Amino acid sequence: MSEPILMKGNEAIAEAAIRAGCRFFFGYPITPQNEIPEYMSKRLPEAGGVFVQAESEVASINMVYGAAGAGARVMTSSSSPGISLMMEGISYIAGAELPCVIVNISRGGPGLGGIQPSQSDYFQATKGGGHGDYKLIVYGPSSVQEACDLMIKAFDVADKYRNPVMILGDGMIGQMMEPVVFRDQPGEAAPDKKPWATTGNEGRKSNLITSIYLDPEVLDAHNWKLYQKYKRIEENEVMYESYRADDAEWLLVAYGTVARICISVMEKMREEGFRVGLIRPITLWPFPKTAFDEVADRAKGFLCVEMSTGQMVEDVRLAVEGRAPVYFYGRTGGAVPLPRNIEKRMHQVIAGRTPVVTECLDKNQGGGGR
Repeated sequence: MSEPILMKGNEAIAEAAIRAGCRFFFGYPITPQNEIPEYMSKRLPEAGGVFVQAESEVASINMVYGAAGAGARVMTSSSSPGISLMMEGISYIAGAELPCVIVNISRGGPGLGGIQPSQSDYFQATKGGGHGDYKLIVYGPSSVQEACDLMIKAFDVADKYRNPVMILGDGMIGQMMEPVVFRDQPGEAAPDKKPWATTGNEGRKSNLITSIYLDPEVLDAHNWKLYQKYKRIEENEVMYESYRADDAEWLLVAYGTVARICISVMEKMREEGFRVGLIRPITLWPFPKTAFDEVADRAKGFLCVEMSTGQMVEDVRLAVEGRAPVYFYGRTGGAVPLPRNIEKRMHQVIAGRTPVVTECLDKNQGGGGR
């Protein structure tokens, strides 16, 4: 285990990938994730790997497809509009059952939007932003250290299920600096551990990597095979943390850096005598429904806080299944929720005065309520 190193999030994510055995990176620059390819361009050749700045995000993801099909540990990174350009290729990779890691340091949208942090790519990441019936495993880290740890896990889980994995971080995760400890990491997966890869037939039947099945019965069978895999992932890979939820009457729900803000709100309201807890999903897909089963029958209500107009709140409502009311507070466009305004919304929820329309909480900061 190394000594703590102060690193910017993007650079720490890149270093963690290399230590996890990633030896191929294909990408294209876009703010606010540019430090990842910049770092990779220097460090990856030093580690015996290959860095390519492709001519576009479309080219990048198809290069990832090729390297993954050959059995390599490979990744790409981008930010929201760039990820949108990759969506066709991501669907192909999922359909061909290839492991890879995709990092989205998301920014405000829609369209070109801005370069400030956002969580408005939740639907794109968790609901299958491309075409067809497929799923990405999606992690939402809340610190630079957790982002590094999840990068290691992402490569292992991708190989385990032959499925693309996404790290969904916001611009704050990418740009903030925090101490990081790089723990002992696994080596690169050996080609002979991937008998499906296109590494030459070596006296066996040739492997074929494809996502096209023109016979509808064959494609139907393939889709149900993927479905069964996704069910196994849902059973085995859920991650979440609960904070002071054992006796909580009211629960905040947040992921990523917003969850860190909500922890301070929770502690302050506890000091004021309110029994408030927090559920922090770590896997955004599979969504941690079991976390809500543990508390929904006794909770008086949930407040979902996001840097969006309300996306994860839909999964929270599905998980709660009507057992308690679910409210929402959000900021968009790169604006970050302030603790005082989250607390104000929570007091409104507890008092039964939560508006159903957008309301400006004070003259300096607006917020959504629904």
